Amino acid sequence: MSGGIDSTLIAYLSCEAIGKENVFGIIMPSATTPPEDKVHGIEIAQHLGIEYKEIAIDSILNEFLSMTQLEENNLAIGNLKARIRMSIIYYYANAKNYLVSGTGNKSEILIGYFTKHGDGACDMEPIGDLYKTEVYKLSEYLNVQKEIIDKPPRAGLWANQTDEDEIGMSYDLLDKILYLYTEKDIKETEIAEKLDISIDDINMIINKIIRSEHKSKVPEYPQKII
Repeated sequence: MSGGIDSTLIAYLSCEAIGKENVFGIIMPSATTPPEDKVHGIEIAQHLGIEYKEIAIDSILNEFLSMTQLEENNLAIGNLKARIRMSIIYYYANAKNYLVSGTGNKSEILIGYFTKHGDGACDMEPIGDLYKTEVYKLSEYLNVQKEIIDKPPRAGLWANQTDEDEIGMSYDLLDKILYLYTEKDIKETEIAEKLDISIDDINMIINKIIRSEHKSKVPEYPQKII
């Protein structure tokens, strides 16, 4: 439970589906986690009345980095944080005989905006067919706290990181492009004209879709020749 809108919505939906007594939340802050995100994660858990655990991951992260002795790389460290969190979550899932609920939405999944074997590792994706803009709408319908809905989407994997800066555009525009391209099969030039944006922006998103396809597939393996 990061304190963001996706994991908050998952917590709400989980309680609605199977009852709060069957939901377990884990809050895993690091030094780059905005303070209000940890507070919001705890507040949501307490508001819903679910069991939760807070585990700071910096000591694990720092031990790993001290052993690798590589030059620091924000993206690699950010992905490592996501994979540390995945390991913790699956430890608890194994110990409690629970399933891990992913928090990925359709917008993120389509462009590969998640860490492979990190936050992309889960047993189910309840909001995996909802665009980010639909996540906002459903959260408003369920009366999720306004301050969580109004916060800029961010993973807190490094200082001052936000989703939309990293993606290169707003979720509102991204969702329109994804919908027209993946669901309506409209050509790039027509999308650019319809949305009054550069063809370069369209191609940037299409390239993200293509380059990240491996994240949602079983690893490649050689086929036997009979």
